[in-house]
Amino acid sequence: MRWPSFLRRKSPGEALERQLAELQGAAEFHPTPSSIARDMLEFAEVGANDVLYDLGSGDGRIPILAAQEFGCRAVGIEIDPKLFRYSVDRVGELGLQERVSFQRQDFFKADFRPATVVTLYLLSAVNDQLRPRLAAHLRPGARIVVLDYPVPGWRPEKTLPVKSLADVQYTLYLYRRPAVPKNGAETAD
Repeated sequence: MRWPSFLRRKSPGEALERQLAELQGAAEFHPTPSSIARDMLEFAEVGANDVLYDLGSGDGRIPILAAQEFGCRAVGIEIDPKLFRYSVDRVGELGLQERVSFQRQDFFKADFRPATVVTLYLLSAVNDQLRPRLAAHLRPGARIVVLDYPVPGWRPEKTLPVKSLADVQYTLYLYRRPAVPKNGAETAD
């Protein structure tokens, strides 16, 4: 006799894949207002020597702004093919190919080790899933600036309430990748 499929236990790997798929679905595109994007970059003190990674870059506004106004190199990670294509086309229109690039991939699988600054406008549940990857990929001193949804388990170095031009209230959180202790454990700073 065959067991009904609803009684079959899922392996831990299958459960993790299902949870990741749910989280990715939770990261729908909600564009960061341009004035808030500028606030995020100023708050992280982005400069010409930085390499910025925007996870879930949507229409590319944060990487483009970072390159145009702050002079850094920027990389957007976006899985949606239409948003990715739009971003690439926009960079071409603006002649920023030397400073801005986009990768069409899942940010849970992306390599962002070159980043000195990471920007996030994702739900806290997604940030929580990204936390170990950020801790593993980023070098000590790298800054992570988060809009509205803090990273669970980490204490921000600074927070800043900001308002958009439409008078909508947001909160920025700034984290700095700490040095790894000798025992290799992740810290909650």
